[in-house]
Amino acid sequence: MRLALYEPDIPQNTGTLIRLGACLGVPVDIIEPAGFPWGDRALKRAGLDYWELAELTRHASWDDYVRSYGATGCPAARRLVLLTTKTAEPYTSFAFQPGDTLLVGRETAGVPEQVHAAVDARVTIPMQPPARSLNVAIAAAMVLGEALRQTEGFGPRKSAPAQAGD
Repeated sequence: MRLALYEPDIPQNTGTLIRLGACLGVPVDIIEPAGFPWGDRALKRAGLDYWELAELTRHASWDDYVRSYGATGCPAARRLVLLTTKTAEPYTSFAFQPGDTLLVGRETAGVPEQVHAAVDARVTIPMQPPARSLNVAIAAAMVLGEALRQTEGFGPRKSAPAQAGD
């Protein structure tokens, strides 16, 4: 399982998603250009001290990402699954596979039609009208959680030290 961010434009969300990937052991791909300088303080603040734990790959463009996507040695069965409001397929009804990459679009504009055309599947989070969309970090966390649950992709959990009275 992987998480890919298409041209992210809010540094706090990007930092949060990098931290999410680090905590869950999910590699994160950043498809640039980003809408902020890479060294942005808000980005670093949102990621806290998880940067060293994150498996992060930056791609200069969508074309660069597509080229490297096929060159990573990943099985041909890997699918690119777009989180979007432009589908009726609820993420809870979708059958995720361990090799899937979840793709989220720009917070302000989603993804262009060429990206929609290139993905293998599209899923959405059902919402109550007239709501239009969720924060991209929240949406990614919800769908990634379901994908990891379905594929038994949550890593082993280290047990906490016993507390008095446990």
